[in-house]
Amino acid sequence: MTDFTISHATAGDIDVVEALLAREHLPLDGLRRADAVLVARAGNRIVGSAALEFYEGGALLRSVAVDAEHRRAGMGGELIRMAIALARRRGAPAVYLLTTTAERFFPRFGFEIVDRADVPAALTASEEFAHACPSTAIVMRRFVISMA
Repeated sequence: MTDFTISHATAGDIDVVEALLAREHLPLDGLRRADAVLVARAGNRIVGSAALEFYEGGALLRSVAVDAEHRRAGMGGELIRMAIALARRRGAPAVYLLTTTAERFFPRFGFEIVDRADVPAALTASEEFAHACPSTAIVMRRFVISMA
């Protein structure tokens, strides 16, 4: 098992995160405008990431990636749990994401597949929804604040 820590990315970390995302074939568009980028470090090396963008009606979880040699250590799950907790603290009612490959991974964290029509307009106008991800990407949602 890999020992790792998770923290907020610094401005100097973003180039490394972009390189990780490029290796994993994930979109870079808009990453530098994300409201929060979390990084997982093994020693001094960035080996995982998750980013959040906040909009009216919810948060967009994006750029979730773990370096191939560090997978299966729980790093991706911890990044997702920390991102969800951050969204909750910031008052987002739900977290949304787009995926073309991981629709079987995210349900263990409470995400369900939803129709694009169920996504708030502010999120669908984001660079990720509008340009970076294909229209065939699966949309998933997890409520983080009780709607009662």
